[in-house]
Amino acid sequence: MPELYIGLMSGTSLDGVDGVLADFSSSQPHVIAHASAPMPDALGAELLALNSSGADELHRAALAGNALMRVYAAVAGELLAGSSTPREAVRAVGAHGQTVRHRPQEFDGTGYTLQLCQPALLAELCGIDVVADFRSRDVAAGGQGAPLAPFFHRAMFGRAGETVGVLNLGGISNITLLRADGSQLGFDCGPANALMDAWCAEHKGQPYDMDGAWAASGNVLPALLDAMLADPYFTKAPPKSTGRDLFNRRWLDAHLAAIGPAAPADVQATLADLTARACSADVLRYQPDLRRLIVCGGGAFNRHVMGRLAALLPGAQVASSGDSGLPPLQVEATAFAWLARKAVLREKLHLQSTTGARGARVLGCIYPA
Repeated sequence: MPELYIGLMSGTSLDGVDGVLADFSSSQPHVIAHASAPMPDALGAELLALNSSGADELHRAALAGNALMRVYAAVAGELLAGSSTPREAVRAVGAHGQTVRHRPQEFDGTGYTLQLCQPALLAELCGIDVVADFRSRDVAAGGQGAPLAPFFHRAMFGRAGETVGVLNLGGISNITLLRADGSQLGFDCGPANALMDAWCAEHKGQPYDMDGAWAASGNVLPALLDAMLADPYFTKAPPKSTGRDLFNRRWLDAHLAAIGPAAPADVQATLADLTARACSADVLRYQPDLRRLIVCGGGAFNRHVMGRLAALLPGAQVASSGDSGLPPLQVEATAFAWLARKAVLREKLHLQSTTGARGARVLGCIYPA
């Protein structure tokens, strides 16, 4: 009998919402349907603005959460309609929400992570139980609250007796190392599409650098690259996680100011190389014998970054997750469908090796329809 869950994800890139309808009745997840919706321009701008303190931000955040849930509900509706699936057949919807602040372990020792999400509204709109707030329990248990996808990566991409790397290139990059002995390591590497997309939008009027062609036309600026890579985050030992709280336009502008005028294409080339070098350095530091790196997220379509990763990791086969059975834009949404199922079944995840949490915990809160 099918075991159906919906996963909905809007990532740091702020480019849109991805959703999947997945069946978990067999040993490996099976995606029945995939749907996506672009982020409305005004909502995307507001979500980006809410990454920083501003006037009346509690009011604005609440309304932005409502608006985001309407986009989520539309994607869920498209999944059901496109697959001719009645909503009663779906056990739950896993809704990640939009991260606007991520400061684990800071300030009072516990810190916080904040995803804008109105799960009660989403349950009302969809008529399906909703699981949300996946990260807070991990933070409460002393963890980073991110990344959470590594647990799903093992279920989807793990192979007995083989070491496999899974690299997600979303707004932020994160790596999962699934080791042959059954252990795993996962953490955020640094910025990926967030900075590249912002720079491309400003200078080219395009939401992203198609295939990385603009970056490929420029020349890497060694002084800028070295200065950015000198940020302490890159050499900090895991568990660690990051986001726009650190890697934002202010961070980039500070480095640009230090080197003086630069051609926009050269800055784009340097940002692309920053992503490739940070990720490859983490692979070489923690799994130098890696032979297979599976890449997902929007960055998997950036041919220039993929080429740089392959050049920097000559011993590894670098390939899209599509070659391993799940297209790049479906991986994270499927991960949150998988996490929703774990919450419904009250199954604990052993988080310590990835987030640093004190022990196994059930992640997510359930909002009945």
